[in-house]
Amino acid sequence: MQRLYQARDRIEAQLLLDFLDRHLVEAVILGDYLSGAAGGLPADIGPTLWVVDDAHLERGRELLGRFQADARRPSNAATWSCTGCGESVDGDFDLCWNCGQARAEVGS
Repeated sequence: MQRLYQARDRIEAQLLLDFLDRHLVEAVILGDYLSGAAGGLPADIGPTLWVVDDAHLERGRELLGRFQADARRPSNAATWSCTGCGESVDGDFDLCWNCGQARAEVGS
């Protein structure tokens, strides 16, 4: 098992873990609950992602780079209206936050 990345917080760690999982790189989050000891530990105690199979470390690093580049890229996605409930949904989302309806495909 190899250390891949120390996340800022639990949310970033989980998003990256899910991203790696979608690309078939098995990873785990360690140190998830250390932030509860803040004050008695150094400030850099965010959760850490570890690649389970050492052979997948390089692939994990490539995916980490893509994940971070995507996070920095400004969004151009237009707001869309849900066909299920009519709610206005931010373009970065594929599911309606109000009713869970998937965004209608363009041209359908």
